[in-house]
Amino acid sequence: MNSRIVTTVVDPEKCTGCGSCVRVCPSETLSVENGIARVVGDKSLSCGHCAAVCPGGAITVKALDTSMTEFTSFSLDHDWLPFGGFGPGDLARVMASRRSCRNFKKKPVETDVLEDLVKLACLAPSGTNSQEWTFTCMSTREAVLEFGDLVKEFFTGLNKKAENPVLRKGLSLVGYKALDAYYKEYYESVKEAMYEMEHHNRDRLFHGATACILVGAAPDASCPKEDAMLAAGNILLGAHTMGLGTCLIGFAVEAMKADRSIQKKLGIPGSEKTHAVIALGYPDESYQRITGRKRPLVRYK
Repeated sequence: MNSRIVTTVVDPEKCTGCGSCVRVCPSETLSVENGIARVVGDKSLSCGHCAAVCPGGAITVKALDTSMTEFTSFSLDHDWLPFGGFGPGDLARVMASRRSCRNFKKKPVETDVLEDLVKLACLAPSGTNSQEWTFTCMSTREAVLEFGDLVKEFFTGLNKKAENPVLRKGLSLVGYKALDAYYKEYYESVKEAMYEMEHHNRDRLFHGATACILVGAAPDASCPKEDAMLAAGNILLGAHTMGLGTCLIGFAVEAMKADRSIQKKLGIPGSEKTHAVIALGYPDESYQRITGRKRPLVRYK
């Protein structure tokens, strides 16, 4: 678990003793004594609730970096948006308009934009507010292609194994049915994709994206996969509003999961795990309208 050291500071000259900070603090770090808020706990989530709610601006949480809400490619109004203060129709339109992009222009994605996307990702919730995300940004087409070569190398080896019926059957008999399932579901399409990449210079993995963000989690995260996917969701939506197209590349995640040497070659510590790979760039496609989704299974108790 990440550090729970208390870095909360109260300015007694500004504090009115209203107690709002005590009410929203999840760790009972604060208390009102003699009409002034004081730090009384020995642990803190460093969530910033107290600083955000204080009407007099009397509280500072030093563990929080204010530059993480300062963006280069756009401006942010730092006044809190109240519950219901933004129309759900507007939000739903962004969500429904975001689509997986598989046609990208050759235009590179600016480093400032990638940095802003990481900041947007860090606005996502995380288990016990651990905020133990990790981001590996590939900012050039060349870097994306080098990553793609590593993924392609893995699937070349996997396809060779899958082509062996004796191996598939033998593994199935001992309870390992994954290779046989892969052969039935993905072998042919992966073989075709790799052929097109090799002989027709068609990028069937990253679709011509000029940048890529790998979202992972450090070992101390309490809910590493969930945290990473929530952060990835922020990137997908944020990128759309910034004029970028995105596509989640599940094959790359699976390759990294099965072959840890890929991560090592990318310079990512072995203690981390990558849970999402996002290809991104300036889209070379546009749409006329939003569409529906499949109906989910919904239960009410």
